[in-house]
Amino acid sequence: MSNTVSVEAFTQQAREFLERNAERKEAAKAFVWGEGSDNVAMFEERSREAEMEVLRKAKEWQAKRFDNGFGWITGPTQYGGAGLTPAHERAYNAVERDYRTPSLGVFQIGLGMVAPTILAHATDRAKDLYLRAMWRSDIVGCQLFSEPGAGSDLASLQTKAERDGDEWVITGQKVWTSGAQFSDIGEIICRTDVSLPKHKGLTGFIVDMHAPGVEIRPLRQMTGGASFNEVFFNEVRVPDDHRLGDVNNGWNVALTTLMNERASIGTMGGGETSMWTRLLAMIRHYDMDSDPIVREMLADLYINTKIQGYTGQRAMDKIRAGQTPGPEMSIGKMALVDNQKRMNDLVSHVLGAKLQADTGEWGTYAWSQLLLGAPGMRIAGGSDEVMRNIVSERVLGLPKDAGIDSKSAFKD
Repeated sequence: MSNTVSVEAFTQQAREFLERNAERKEAAKAFVWGEGSDNVAMFEERSREAEMEVLRKAKEWQAKRFDNGFGWITGPTQYGGAGLTPAHERAYNAVERDYRTPSLGVFQIGLGMVAPTILAHATDRAKDLYLRAMWRSDIVGCQLFSEPGAGSDLASLQTKAERDGDEWVITGQKVWTSGAQFSDIGEIICRTDVSLPKHKGLTGFIVDMHAPGVEIRPLRQMTGGASFNEVFFNEVRVPDDHRLGDVNNGWNVALTTLMNERASIGTMGGGETSMWTRLLAMIRHYDMDSDPIVREMLADLYINTKIQGYTGQRAMDKIRAGQTPGPEMSIGKMALVDNQKRMNDLVSHVLGAKLQADTGEWGTYAWSQLLLGAPGMRIAGGSDEVMRNIVSERVLGLPKDAGIDSKSAFKD
């Protein structure tokens, strides 16, 4: 595919590709309370077998898209991308929405967070090894940042990497790693110099998740699922050409990944969605649409959801214009979790005890999966407290927390 194709011609090519390889969606049916699935879970809780089937279908579809020039539309041609513009990507996405295709959510972390970091910071050898393979879905990537004692304060991490000739030896533990159970590579940040301040002595690497010494253990959540993991590294060897950026400059590498993570989280759920339709239907089903408290809670949720959407739109417009988004990502992330709490409070107010005991009634106990999953979003991509610090320091110009020591050697 030529990288000078017009958006109009590209759109036509996309439609022809999808006509050959996917089924058109039927006209959407109006939502009716009590019909269809009442699943509103935030995190899909699947068995291992079901999870691998979702992964298989996603890989098959992404590979087909990639081989036809639609897998990495804005990517550099030297690494398998189409070399086109964000406008071309938006055009393809708009066309694909009219067709039934497998979900590609299993690649969100690898392609949305890890691959951009590899493109920005990896050696030429690592880029050649991994970018095309990741975007074609031949391999899957995960993010190895948080630790049991270093979550919100990521710079306090203690997983260490010690140099041994042309290799590094990694020892330590990571936690809350989404998708580690089916990932082939991981982006990991390690402590490489304890004599430097905590933000300075870090280095990023690409680690083979199948290497000797890597152990992955699932973590059971209160929703019942196990989509997160803890990962142990016991003297895992990584070649120096798999280093990301300069030695002891891992904090900047991590920021690249975190910015992309907050972009994907902070722009979620900023508009009127099927969840909103379901919420309104629930309120009407229980004849509470005239209740003044419910109406006030609903209005508060609607207003703040629209504001969140506008904030996310500003951030995406900056990205599309080739600019680096500022605090919009952190603000958007805070707004998302605040709006989730507003919705949870409203659902709890309407359903009451129906949320706590499964009576079999449609559209009641099912909401508990959403409420139990929501607190995780207050941690994902940076905790609420971290986001508030970012906004207070970078937007409001307030001084840093006096208790944060960013100058002493980490060993002290």
